[in-house]
Amino acid sequence: MDGTPSAGAGAMLALDLGTTTGWAIRAPDGLITTGTTSFRPSRFDGGGMRYLRFTNWLTEIESLSGPIGAIWFEEVRRHVATDAAHVYGGLMATLTAWAEMRGVPYEGVPVGTIKRHATGKGNAPKAAMIEAARSRGFDPADDNEADAIAVLLWALETKAGVR
Repeated sequence: MDGTPSAGAGAMLALDLGTTTGWAIRAPDGLITTGTTSFRPSRFDGGGMRYLRFTNWLTEIESLSGPIGAIWFEEVRRHVATDAAHVYGGLMATLTAWAEMRGVPYEGVPVGTIKRHATGKGNAPKAAMIEAARSRGFDPADDNEADAIAVLLWALETKAGVR
């Protein structure tokens, strides 16, 4: 295995990593489920609890969906806020370690690539991403979920050859 995700056995998971993480998963039977989950720490949590909760969430998603065959995530190269950059880096480290331990291939997809695929513009605003998801039959709660849907559709349509 070269580590590059492809269409194969197992569920396909797409993520927009952040304190509120958007997710989209395509089960082996083709059913797509989407949503968001919050990894905001409570005031009583230690610094690592966010990442422990994320690890447990990934394990639960895999337990509910069956084995995860591939993971794609929105690869952010620039954050405006330092805290957001730290959270993203911690979640990405947690995700990649979780995947490595299970032999699950993963790949980051640049933000501009996702936006261009979804809307035709590499710098599309959040509202355009939500509208693009709606035009494809989804009803995202926010831009995090819309971005995860866009990542999944990009992976299905460019990596897996599914239309």
